[in-house]
Amino acid sequence: MIVGDTGDPEEECDRVGELIKDNEIDVACVGIGENGHLAFNDPPADFETESPYIVVDLDLNCRKQQMGEGWFATLDDVPKQAISMSISQIMKSKKIVVTVPDERKADAVRMTLKEDISPYYPASILRNHDNCYLYLDKAAASKIKAECL
Repeated sequence: MIVGDTGDPEEECDRVGELIKDNEIDVACVGIGENGHLAFNDPPADFETESPYIVVDLDLNCRKQQMGEGWFATLDDVPKQAISMSISQIMKSKKIVVTVPDERKADAVRMTLKEDISPYYPASILRNHDNCYLYLDKAAASKIKAECL
């Protein structure tokens, strides 16, 4: 067995969670997906869990994004689950840096900034963090109106 590989995703989440439970995360570097996911926390995201790391089910749109970005050759190659830092753990970080490239994510960026804060728009929770920095390229920012800035 590889050190750190328990062979069971849930056990691995628990193991890593134990390692960081007494340590504050200085910076969380995260991304927003085309469906508005935050670090693979697909809608509707679990805003309540206190587990630092969780096994998440990837929805079809998220899986299509992974294939479309060239990470996998076919949709069948894209895993149906992933390990992700939970929303609550991300929000506990001292600073959050979010990078969002590409026009494919422009609607998700608009929803993040404009829609109600909701598990159905997971990245919208970032508006509740006092030290969050959102970096967009022009294409990702293309659907933001001036009133959002």
